Amino acid sequence: MSEGVETAAKRTLWSRAEEMARKAPPERNRYVDFLRAFSILAVVVGHWLVAAPYIEDGAVQGGHLLGILPWTQWLTWGFQVMPIFFLVGGFSHALSWSANQRKDGSYAGWFTGRLRRLINPVLPLFLIWTGFALFGTAMGVDRKIVELAAQLALIPVWFLAVYLMVSAVVPLTHAAWKRFGMASFWGLLAGAVLIDAATFMLQIAHVNFVNFAFVWLAVHQLGYAWSEGYFSNPTKALAWGIGGLTALGLLVGFGLYPVAMIGVPGEPVSNSMPPTIALLALGIAQTGIALALEPIARRMLDNLKIWTGVVLVNGMIMTTYLWHLTAFVFVMVAAWLLGGVGLEVAPGSGAWWFARPIWFALYIAALLPLIMIFAKYEQAGAGGGGDRDDLPHWRLIVGLLFVCAGLASTAAISIASPLGVTGVRLWVVAMPFIGAAFIGFGPAHKLAKRLS
Repeated sequence: MSEGVETAAKRTLWSRAEEMARKAPPERNRYVDFLRAFSILAVVVGHWLVAAPYIEDGAVQGGHLLGILPWTQWLTWGFQVMPIFFLVGGFSHALSWSANQRKDGSYAGWFTGRLRRLINPVLPLFLIWTGFALFGTAMGVDRKIVELAAQLALIPVWFLAVYLMVSAVVPLTHAAWKRFGMASFWGLLAGAVLIDAATFMLQIAHVNFVNFAFVWLAVHQLGYAWSEGYFSNPTKALAWGIGGLTALGLLVGFGLYPVAMIGVPGEPVSNSMPPTIALLALGIAQTGIALALEPIARRMLDNLKIWTGVVLVNGMIMTTYLWHLTAFVFVMVAAWLLGGVGLEVAPGSGAWWFARPIWFALYIAALLPLIMIFAKYEQAGAGGGGDRDDLPHWRLIVGLLFVCAGLASTAAISIASPLGVTGVRLWVVAMPFIGAAFIGFGPAHKLAKRLS
């Protein structure tokens, strides 16, 4: 009986996705949707692969595969695909902002729609992990374990803070693209180079954080270029890919940059936190290679079944991204409660690699119910209704700053605290909700409307 219900549910999901796939206008670039889904799924697989906890002397150790097996750091050149997501963002923003301008739409209406799609799915994640931290602390669970679990599960939110800031300045960056073309990209690249020079040569502290803007905005500009046909020639695109890969090889081989495109515990330099020109070179390489393959991929996506699969994944992609490490934590906790089953295997050993498919199956099994429960928040955010055209810009800016500060603080220091009665940094948890209320949506806003 339950199997029949499950099969019916699958058919319903597929049939809905197929219906949406059939409705896609013929001029839609399906490769954009494919790359969005591919980039997020690659991040999910990468996170599940590099996290390598194990038991030593009866205690769980948070192993990191890149530190245990240095050769695996080369794999990050393929799994660190956040540049692709920013490339896709630039393409999509170019189309949506241009359409908004043609309709004489407001900036507030345009941007609140994007905020809603990104923030609605993350608020339930905050609530769940706040409850876990409060409950775990009250039950006497070791605070270090609570903090480690919460910080691991909420790692994905750092990306949202950066992406929201990049999205917020689309009117400026798109205007720069229209006026200066590729010079707007080269200017940002030059800025990133100067920041790295100030960091590594002049040893200026903290200036490298400016590259969160220069690097990701530069990749975003390439998305504008893509939207206007700059990379339409596959040979030209491939030349960009080879050029980026060559630059990356030189930076890693003869520069100060590590091989890994994500942070490795114990390493003094990270290419991602904050980003360096090495990561920008990777973004250029990935852009060129991906867009050289576009004609082949678009022919592939003419197949209805493949396109339906892409539509299905995109309909829950942000939920998948936000909750995949929560699923990982759930599986690890279950393994620990069962006496550490599977965690006694040394990470990087033959037995460890042989067991990866089993662990991945468990992660997927834990993630699917979370997607079924929480995807509705992503789909509600994507509904497009209720964009605040009349929202004063000061409220939009204040709300955005609160949201981004909360997300960045969560990724940097965790919502869980080793001190205090509650074991939770309530000020960190509160900021995204306060920001959502300022902007005019989310639970806090709904509560305020009911009380008024």
